[in-house]
Order: sequence, then structure tokens, then C-alpha cells
Amino acid sequence: MRILVVGAGGREHALLWRLVASPLVEKLWCAPGNAGTAEIAENLPIKADDIDALVGFAVTAGIDLVVPGSEASLVAGIADLLAARGIRCCGPSAAAARLEGSKTFTKEIAAAAAIPTAAWASFDDPAAARAYLRRQTAPIVIKADGLAAGKGVVVAADMAQAEAAISDFMEAGKLGAAGARIVIEECLVGEEVSLFALCDGEQAIFLGAAQDHKRVGDGDTGPNTGGMGAYSPPPVLTPEIQEAAMARIVRPALAALARRGTPFRGILFAGLMLTETGPKLIEFNVRFGDPECQALLPRLKSDLLPALLAACDGELARFDLRWHDQAAITVALAARGYPGKPVLGGEIRGLEAAGAVPGVRIFHAGTARDQAGRLIAAGGRVLSVTATGATLRAARDAAYAAIARLDFPDGFCRHDIGWRALASNG
Repeated sequence: MRILVVGAGGREHALLWRLVASPLVEKLWCAPGNAGTAEIAENLPIKADDIDALVGFAVTAGIDLVVPGSEASLVAGIADLLAARGIRCCGPSAAAARLEGSKTFTKEIAAAAAIPTAAWASFDDPAAARAYLRRQTAPIVIKADGLAAGKGVVVAADMAQAEAAISDFMEAGKLGAAGARIVIEECLVGEEVSLFALCDGEQAIFLGAAQDHKRVGDGDTGPNTGGMGAYSPPPVLTPEIQEAAMARIVRPALAALARRGTPFRGILFAGLMLTETGPKLIEFNVRFGDPECQALLPRLKSDLLPALLAACDGELARFDLRWHDQAAITVALAARGYPGKPVLGGEIRGLEAAGAVPGVRIFHAGTARDQAGRLIAAGGRVLSVTATGATLRAARDAAYAAIARLDFPDGFCRHDIGWRALASNG
């Protein structure tokens, strides 16, 4: 099969690494890709949100399957355009992708399907938002309704922070159109888990779970990022809680979308809060997470490609994915300055030595080759150093042993990925 993966990060490199192992694959492309994806696929100079150019290439090249990595192309309607040309896309239609494109839409689906979630209200008028806020108590969460590249959520510790978020999003326009409407919601308490399900419009099967680390600094300090690391499986997600989340959150959402005439096909990411009264929905995303994908896929024993095709074709009922009985951890190596303005162009050495650590795989994210062929930083998060092991501690030790062999003076990472699970499980 001829397959196009859309995106340029560590998630897309991990997807390609997993797909290239399938005997069904004839050739892989990645748009736009990075220095790592270029080693196993042909990179294309097409941006991930240029859906017309992506569809045009898919038609010309005879692509059999498109796998979008990020949400932008899905919300823009790439799956719809591909379907019109008879090309499979493992991702939802634009209508179903509103689960990630609009926080208000997600809350409406949750209400229609009786999915447990935080109390909420949605506003497009800042005065009305402030009036509602005055009747609430802190901490409280302010969310931009639209796509905001991970910058659209403020967990306000006090009302002053909440007021500032309303002003920034709705009046100052710091997030553009994404912040014109906001959702104000109750602040849930518990441990967060990222749960993934593969969906074919009617059926949903469990596709793994992970816990990530959003803040930039050790001890969960500093600003939020796209993710500084993740581990899988999360010990807090017991089989009972997993099934409760599938039964009360994932499957009801799938049924609600089907009733609307917008069935969901692809990867559904449920951000969960494990509260004292059970799992509650924080948000839905419509694709693999990054860096969760890099921690999940090395644990997958089954061939990923037939499962993705079954999701496209409505045939997931016959699938039972198999997993390695291992733990996996991924640590993001970022460029100095991230999540603000990263320092770009710094040379990265030592990948061969780092990759020689047993159990370690290195997925490229923001990397490129300069004119001299040197590997350089070309983005905020530069590498995902992933390791598997018999235990989470063994995987963590292998990942950090690999990082110690890298020579990247402009890079940094968190040194405590997995700390919560290790602290509670020894």
C-alpha cells in the first residue's frame, strides 16, 4: 500500500516507524516531515494545513491511505476531500472533528450523551462571561473554544487570573478567532490520563493510554508546553477504570455523533480526570497525542496498518489489538527558549551512541539537515527519546542514559518524567 502521513513531529515519525514494519506497505510519504522521517519515508514540501495540495498529491501519487497526525488538517476537512476522491483517510470528517475544533461542541455532545464532565457554560460576550464568573469560585478553568495550539487553556488559581484570561482571549484577541468564544468550567481534581480509542463510526476499541507532562520544568513548574514527556501504561488506569471510561465516555460520544449523521472514524483521544467519583471528560482530541504516541506505539505488538484500515472501512468489530507486557517512557528534548521563542540551528550529535542503549528509540520532531548535512534543531521540541523496559523505572533509566550520550548544547529536558507513577509504585 502507498501511504501518506501528514505532519512534522515526533508523533508522525513514530507512526511511520510503526507503519514501515507492516508487510502491507509499498511506499511511505510524509508531509512535510523532518530529518528523521526522511530516513524511512519520502518527505514532501507541503504544509500540514495545505489540504488542497495534500489531496492533489494523494490523487496524483495513487495514495491508498492518508494518516493525518495533527488536528489542523482534520478540522479543515481533509477527510471529506479525500473521501470525495475515493481515498481512505484514518481521521474524522470536519463535522466530527469539531470535537477538537470547538470546546462548546464537545460539551454539547457530552450533555446529549450524559457523559460525566465538569460543570460549564459557553460565552461569546465578555460581559456575560464576567457576570457568570462572579457567581463561581476559584480555582476555575477558562478555555478558548477553538484550536489554539495548546495555548487556549488557563487554570486560574484566583478570579484575577480568570478575568485576565477572559480579557486576553475575548478582547485583546491574543488567540485570534479561537478565543472569540470561551468555555468557563469547573476545575476537576484528580489525576489526568490520556486514553485513546480507534473508532470506525460504530465500534470503538481501546488503543492504549498514557500520562503526559505538560509543564516545562521539573516538579511540574513553569508554563504549559505541547508535552515534555509521557509514559505508558499509566498505573492509575486500572482495567475497571479503563472499561468505565470506554463505557461512559468513549462509546456514548461515538453513538451521539452517529445519531447526528456525523459518524466518527479515526483515533479519538479522551483527556480524562480520574476523580473520586470516577473518570470524567476534560476534552476530546481527534488524533494521537504528542508525546503520548511515541510512548504507546513501541508497546503495540499488532500490525498497526490493518487496524487503521479497519477503522476506515467499518470493520473494527473483528479486531483485538495485542500489546507487549512492557512499560514505555518518552522524554522530549527541547531547544533552549521553548515554549517561548526557541533557539534554532544548534547542531545535535551523538544519536548513534544514544540509540545504542538497549530498548531505546529516538523519534525526530523539530529537526532538519543543513547544507553541510549536519543535524540541527528546527523547532521547539527537537527529539523524543523513547525507551521500553520490564518496569517503568527500567525504561526511565534507559531513556535518561541515552540522553546523557547526546551532544546538544542548546537542548534541555525535564529530568523527572514518570515521577508520579514511580513515587506511588516504587
